[in-house]
Amino acid sequence: MLLDTASLYFRAYFGVPDSVRAPDGTPVNAVRGLLDFITRLVQDHGPDDLVACMDADWRPQWRVDLIPSYKAHRVAEETEVGPDEEEVPDTLAPQVPIIEDVLDALGIARVGVAPYEADDVIGTLAGRSAGPVDIVTGDRDLFQLVDDARGVRVLYPRKGVGDCDLVDGELIRTKYGVRADQYADFAALRGDASDGLPGVKGIGEKTAAQLITEYGDLAGVRAAAEDRTSRLTPAKRRGIVEAAAYLDVAPKVVRVAGDVPLPAFDPALPGGPRDPAALEELVARWGLGGAVGRLLTVLTR
Repeated sequence: MLLDTASLYFRAYFGVPDSVRAPDGTPVNAVRGLLDFITRLVQDHGPDDLVACMDADWRPQWRVDLIPSYKAHRVAEETEVGPDEEEVPDTLAPQVPIIEDVLDALGIARVGVAPYEADDVIGTLAGRSAGPVDIVTGDRDLFQLVDDARGVRVLYPRKGVGDCDLVDGELIRTKYGVRADQYADFAALRGDASDGLPGVKGIGEKTAAQLITEYGDLAGVRAAAEDRTSRLTPAKRRGIVEAAAYLDVAPKVVRVAGDVPLPAFDPALPGGPRDPAALEELVARWGLGGAVGRLLTVLTR
């Protein structure tokens, strides 16, 4: 089981009230929520191995160099405050080191490698795994890793993590009209405003799926745009040709890296805390007795 950790603690942060606080008043809603998520996932799916994949770099420069707009709006949202607006204190970022400390004390593998995103760590681990893999994420980009033949699927939370869509090849074909191995090309063509990817002007999700299905992949779509005898309409042909600079680099940005140089680590799900003393101190300081206790109960079964 590979966790897109930031996706899950972000979901926990907004799903658990910020009235959940440590004894000193520090919000720990994301910490407690994430621990409860992990408890539920282990309880429901019983993985042998579990890795909390981290964003060592959530906006890698190598992706920005290729597409400068990549996640640029998120930087603006974090830094810009209007003249009549009060800056809202960031109560999530201070919880991330607590999450990391607790996972380490528990002995749950935590892997992040600069300059890569958690998606890239997940892609590399999923590609190397010999057995079935469950990827837990709220990010559709990881649908490209689904592989029915190898048992790689995505658990896509709808509400909390107790209610997940099991995303396999059939669901992707039904919902998006493309195969899982075509999803990255489909996403590059369609674009994604949430990631700052412009896509091709005039081509939305439905048209992107039709083109990828008809021509096989992005290279086939681009070749059809250059072929005057193809069935593409003049508007689609023009849009694809004019987007050549974007389409030259978009696949590398959209595709999850599969060659991240990973450090040595033990992915085995622990049967108890690796550092009981450190965990006890963290539980006392941050008021995590209930959440940690529930997780330990599941881990020790």
